[in-house]
Amino acid sequence: MREAVLALGSNLGDSAETLRGAVVALQTVPGVQVRAVSSVVETDPVGGPEQGVYLNAVVVIGTDLEPMPLLAACQRIEQDFDRVREVRWGPRTLDIDVIAIDGVRSDDPDLTLPHPRAHERGFVLVPWLDADADSVLPGHGPVSDLLAGVDTSGVRSTDIVLLGDPS
Repeated sequence: MREAVLALGSNLGDSAETLRGAVVALQTVPGVQVRAVSSVVETDPVGGPEQGVYLNAVVVIGTDLEPMPLLAACQRIEQDFDRVREVRWGPRTLDIDVIAIDGVRSDDPDLTLPHPRAHERGFVLVPWLDADADSVLPGHGPVSDLLAGVDTSGVRSTDIVLLGDPS
């Protein structure tokens, strides 16, 4: 199994419950094993129209799925939580981004790997470092180093727990 990193976000409806449900749904995907789940952070929206704050988390998984089937599984989970894609970077019930998959680079417009903006997004880096203190974003370096160069003023800790120890 290869390690993969997924970033979850929500700012519509009961976001905490949606993120919990997404983690549970990921656990049911054949070929996916949830290895670590970060703490939840509350974040100011980045880009897009004016909208409410987000809850974000990162899930580290083991997977034997190829990148496109993994993306398809994530998109099915988004649809199960009534995700609608109307406005780029607009409000959403659930967003699951595939950030990185060990050893995989892709320039496919449907799934660029590693994620082309992950290295500059505090709402990805803060929870990712929480989920995996030794994490490295391929092509960019250790997440701890990347985080030191990113503005995290719009990222706040919460006491929301998505899942106990997944092992």
